[in-house]
Amino acid sequence: MKTTHIIALLLLMTCTGVAGAQQADCMPADGYRFVCGPTDAEDLVRVPDTDWAIASGMAPGTALFLLDTRALTAGSLYPGTQPRARHDMARYGACPGAPDPVRVTTHGLTIKAGAADHATLYAVGHGGREAIEVFDIDTGPGSPVITWIGCVLMPEGLNANSVAAMNDGTILATVLVHPDKTFFEAISGQPSGGVYKWTPGDDGFALIPGSELPANNGIEVSADGRTLYVAASGLHRIVALSNTNPARQLGMTEDLGITPDNIHMGENGRLITAGMHNVDPVCGSIIDPATFDLATIAKCPRPFRAYAVDPDTLATTLISNGPATPGWSNATMALEVGDDVWLGTFSGNRIAIRPQN
Repeated sequence: MKTTHIIALLLLMTCTGVAGAQQADCMPADGYRFVCGPTDAEDLVRVPDTDWAIASGMAPGTALFLLDTRALTAGSLYPGTQPRARHDMARYGACPGAPDPVRVTTHGLTIKAGAADHATLYAVGHGGREAIEVFDIDTGPGSPVITWIGCVLMPEGLNANSVAAMNDGTILATVLVHPDKTFFEAISGQPSGGVYKWTPGDDGFALIPGSELPANNGIEVSADGRTLYVAASGLHRIVALSNTNPARQLGMTEDLGITPDNIHMGENGRLITAGMHNVDPVCGSIIDPATFDLATIAKCPRPFRAYAVDPDTLATTLISNGPATPGWSNATMALEVGDDVWLGTFSGNRIAIRPQN
């Protein structure tokens, strides 16, 4: 299955997946609480030094959602009623302009704290074009204000999945499956994707040789910029790579028993990842290429697990888990918020909240 077909299928699943069976009242169930409204919020990030979070939106309508982590409410952040734009031509001069606010959707996210109550949000953008979209977030008094400031287009024919950024503005993006590979190769453990890198001043993204893994999914970078952490969904592990050209594999976690999706550095310095159980007695197996069907997976609620990963040793600690519930499934990430984890989904109309273990 080509990457473009995967994206199309993910969009189809927003109509045919678990969302269709969601509880209308949004009441807690099976040990979960919910923040209802965000559609296909595949990734979430905390706005630095605030009680706000931002969620992506993979279904057309709202590309980014603003979450109040105290009130447990959500609203449209971008495009909102009147999208703001201030094109940073010095850094993103090759970008053709702001995305189409009607068509744009977002996927993976990352955010970097800036100076004077500002932060920079990087979002994998689909719909109209394939690009990493860049936004300024004003975190001053009141709710955050978002302004689009630029983009870096993906190479022709490639769809990004997740994004990380470095302090100098370098952007790292993963591609899950290259056009000449198939999703079935990826879940069979064969290299299918890669990590792409853009540094300010470059003409565009370039593949980091040696970064090809089975289903390159979530990505994070160490504070010193030397190490890349990639969720290799086809291996069911987090892999550490050197941020060199070519990259070298430095190690990997044990088999997590889930399909790890997004990965982010938590506030305490641990990497946090989450995903659905690979094998479930009700829903069957995700990892058997002979029976794999993404649309079927999206419609059958699965349990989830969330792990913390030591960035130095790659030792893992289970920080939260939960059973299948009819109101929510398709876990893609975990975000630590106090004593809870907030859980994103690639197909659903709510964010789930579950206590940490």
